[in-house]
Amino acid sequence: MYDKIFPPKKIVLPDGKVVLEKRTRIPLILLILIVATYFSVQLTDFSLKILFTRIGNFFTIIGSMIPPKWNYFDDLLGALFATLQMSLLGSVIGAVLALPFAVAASANIIRNRVVVAVFKVILSLLRTLPTLVTALIATFVFGLGPTAGVVAILLFTLSYVGKLLYEQIENVDMGPFEAMESIGMSRIEAFRSAIIPQVLPGYLSTSLFCFEGNVRYAAILGYVGAGGVGLLINENLGWRDYPSVGMIIVALVVTVYIIETVSEYFRKKLI
Repeated sequence: MYDKIFPPKKIVLPDGKVVLEKRTRIPLILLILIVATYFSVQLTDFSLKILFTRIGNFFTIIGSMIPPKWNYFDDLLGALFATLQMSLLGSVIGAVLALPFAVAASANIIRNRVVVAVFKVILSLLRTLPTLVTALIATFVFGLGPTAGVVAILLFTLSYVGKLLYEQIENVDMGPFEAMESIGMSRIEAFRSAIIPQVLPGYLSTSLFCFEGNVRYAAILGYVGAGGVGLLINENLGWRDYPSVGMIIVALVVTVYIIETVSEYFRKKLI
């Protein structure tokens, strides 16, 4: 349709041959983006006026956090460790559970197409649920506290790592797997010897990367009662105790930076 409205440009080569160069799609893409942006603004009642008139309040609050209340560190240390424990426990359990889920969702390993489809749908459904919504549901099931946060992080890690892992499994070289089956190995033994060595570095790297993100997610799960530093942030913002919030943010930034640095080092070793 686009080529009919804007016919390709004819280019004559030095040897006299004529070739057709398609017109760029950039104007059409820009037009679609402008129209989509316009209707998005209308539907959401977004106001540039409010954005520019109130953006100063954001920097006012940031300024109130400086300097942080350094002596508040002792009070948030327990919540910070709870956040790290939630992240680590949820990440480890989720990554471990992701392995059997990924295998069951791999069409080149499992011959039963119904089983493959069911597990792929399960992983897809888990990915569609925001972590905050999962944590909110978990608080009603398990009560307020870190357990709900662990469950929310666990389910997110399971869906994220499971999705990437079964894609890796479906793209491995099946030659060694088939060769080991042909010499009498069971599918489990062949999978352990031929497939796992191929996907293990990527699996561990993805799990470490997911753990990095989970530390940040765990920091806001306190807003739905899942414990950790998120609960302290919510309380101190409610009391307008911005210096304490600043101390929490500083502690989180340093903690996440250390974890990301260590995780990146090991991921580079694995890849």
